[in-house]
Amino acid sequence: MRDKTDYVIVEFSKAILIYGLIALSLIGLGFYSFITLEHEGHWITGMNNQVVWGLPHVFAIFLIIAASGVLNIASISSVFNIKMYKPLGRLSALLAICLLTGGLIVLVLDLGRPDRLIVAMTTFNFKSIFAWNVFLYSGFMAVVALYLWMMFEARYNKFIGKVGTFAFAWRVTLTTGTGSIFAFLVAKEAYNGALLAPLFIALSLLVGTAVFYKILFWMDRGLDIPMGSEIVKRFRKLLIYFIFTVFYITVLSHLTNLYVTKNHGYEFFLLFSLNTYSLLFWGCQMIIGTLFPLLILYNKKLSESAVGILYASILVLFGGFTMLYVIIISGQAFPLDLFPGYSESSTFYDGVEAAYIPSVYELMLGLGGVGISAAIYLFAIMVLDFTPKSLDNDAIALAGIPDPEPKIEENKEEPADEESKEELSEENQDNKQPKAD
Repeated sequence: MRDKTDYVIVEFSKAILIYGLIALSLIGLGFYSFITLEHEGHWITGMNNQVVWGLPHVFAIFLIIAASGVLNIASISSVFNIKMYKPLGRLSALLAICLLTGGLIVLVLDLGRPDRLIVAMTTFNFKSIFAWNVFLYSGFMAVVALYLWMMFEARYNKFIGKVGTFAFAWRVTLTTGTGSIFAFLVAKEAYNGALLAPLFIALSLLVGTAVFYKILFWMDRGLDIPMGSEIVKRFRKLLIYFIFTVFYITVLSHLTNLYVTKNHGYEFFLLFSLNTYSLLFWGCQMIIGTLFPLLILYNKKLSESAVGILYASILVLFGGFTMLYVIIISGQAFPLDLFPGYSESSTFYDGVEAAYIPSVYELMLGLGGVGISAAIYLFAIMVLDFTPKSLDNDAIALAGIPDPEPKIEENKEEPADEESKEELSEENQDNKQPKAD
């Protein structure tokens, strides 16, 4: 199906200037943090020998799974054939590249020795999920770039469905690989669980939808690209579906762990110990990030307004980020069970819950990745026509109208009168007579 949407190159404006300055400020903070950490060392962060993945890793994984989830908007139109999302396909693919780039940069800059990245890219241990992710992340970039090419070239629009299906499969595999980083760590009771992979997939869909709606709202208010009520209704439904999916898998994961006796220690540590992680889980993830958005989305007035869906999206993003923080940090803070059935202690803090307080340098480094994603997006929409000219109800309805089927007319010349018909029949009879040698 040919894309009927009119796309525009966004011109420089006050909104571009303001958000551009914010993005550059975040990049500056991230760069300052990176230089400081390289000079002073990681001792100035809150990380230690027990908690080796800190707040920057939370930012990195949050951006990576958001990149996977935001591509879902393009997949809905090209893979599941819901045409009203077709005008959002280019933006969806662009945001996927932007968010993944920001997340990977944070991941690289937090390694401690980013100059040794070439070793990780040339020496592979395929028993490690990290080696698999090198191919998944780089391959995702290439697949999405090809996807965009099919969208921009009108003559290749007919291949969007096939390439979109391949991108959808790659996206699911990438998010599964990200969740498997923790699911395959059998030494950690908090991580060792097959449900982490589908949980990360569901969380990516939820976070990606919320990020995309925030961009659409900014386009409506800042770039004067009208957003119709139909878009608001569709994103409201998507947010409700994905919130319930994440909530269901979260509950199922904890019930599964409570059923297994060896995991009781961690579950009581997280759910009932009234420590920092318990407060974050119940207060931020379950109440602020799950219950409050549902109350907004089911409210008669707020659910029909663009601002109400924006509030719900912001709360969802806060809850999703908190969820990742709880999973990643609490799993490391809980002591390893080195000798099941026994208690142990040593000068290396064996058997002791690890303390972790993020430093301002970790926060600045993570925000730097967000700034990089935003800067790439702003630059791209000012160079190429990623942005639809309008997203009102009429434009969305036009995108869903199928192309008319071409009519093939046969040119049959009939004799004008009876004399011509008789002459034609005589010629046919002459042609049927055998010719002499």
